[in-house]
Amino acid sequence: MPCPHCRSPPCGRHFIVSYQDSYLPGPAPRGDTLHVPSPNIPKIGSRQLRKGRCSERNRIYHITTRTLDSAPVFLNFGDGRILVRALQRQHLDGHVETLAFVIMPDHFHWLVQLTGERSLSSCVNLVKSLATREIHANGIYRGKVWQRGFHDRAIRREDDLIAVARYIVANPLRAGLVRSIREYPHWFAKWV
Repeated sequence: MPCPHCRSPPCGRHFIVSYQDSYLPGPAPRGDTLHVPSPNIPKIGSRQLRKGRCSERNRIYHITTRTLDSAPVFLNFGDGRILVRALQRQHLDGHVETLAFVIMPDHFHWLVQLTGERSLSSCVNLVKSLATREIHANGIYRGKVWQRGFHDRAIRREDDLIAVARYIVANPLRAGLVRSIREYPHWFAKWV
């Protein structure tokens, strides 16, 4: 994976921080990851989060993105299914392998492994674009659907994978939308 600062093969002057997969100056670590608390890490939602965002093929990411002004667009069953189809399309087209997702009224979580040549940003933007077009064609919801950008977290260890999937699927329970996940229509987990 090239260094986004130098645009060359890993240069040894920059390293990946697990918090956001950004390159920060410093000596190259030994091993897979380095957890470095840094006052230079910007606040969530900041444009700074996108600087240095890297997409690695076969890497697993937990994606979260929200609707504009947290509008409950996906309370409508049909609009929720539209988003499900947009996620499935990325999977069927071979760009990603979807491991888990949940669609909440105002946001969605997507646990995904990049398998194709597309970048993470490209895959997320395509999902948002496909869903928006179809939602507008339905005529139920008008106007902008999505907040700009998205939050991503690279999953580094196999142990974290199941915990993240459980967290994702349990969102409707924690929000008090249902008493059992079986009652909720918009979720998927590869292991269930």
